[in-house]
Amino acid sequence: MRKQNEYSLFYNQIQQAYNTNWVVHCAPSLAGADHVVKYLGQYTHRVAITNQRILNIADGKVTFVAKDYRNNAVKKPVIMNGVEFLRRFTMHILPRRFVKIRRYGIYNHTLKRNLELQFAEPDKTIDAHIKKQQPPETNLQRFERLTGINPCLCPVCKTGRMVVVKVLPRIRSPDDGFAPYTAALSLS
Repeated sequence: MRKQNEYSLFYNQIQQAYNTNWVVHCAPSLAGADHVVKYLGQYTHRVAITNQRILNIADGKVTFVAKDYRNNAVKKPVIMNGVEFLRRFTMHILPRRFVKIRRYGIYNHTLKRNLELQFAEPDKTIDAHIKKQQPPETNLQRFERLTGINPCLCPVCKTGRMVVVKVLPRIRSPDDGFAPYTAALSLS
């Protein structure tokens, strides 16, 4: 009886989650999609050894560059029998049906067959009500609402307004979509 009661509580929670209209916030990547693809491509499409590391192939021997981790990771040429080189190379080939990139959740290929996504129709009255309320708040307004601090006021006298004197360029992060740092001067 107790297990059935626990199951019904769990089932009710699942049904409540399914009936909720979820809003998913997906923040943009810091440097854009091209940067993300380039970054992930280095890991997902790499091979066991690149052509640049192979120095010579002659007389059934392969000469390539490898790091000697016993000697502070110094790069040294290694000469190896061609059969042994191929044996070690094939150890990096994934078995049949194995993949480097796995998908979970609703993108999993086994779940797609059994899952029918049902999107709720947007409620137009709620959307119209939200749009009529007020214009969207700016970042400064949101900061002041959340912290109670107006960043445009002088932190010392709390009456003077801060004025932008110089815009400082970003050092390490990308420039797209983000405001640069500013140096401000208080005019009291």
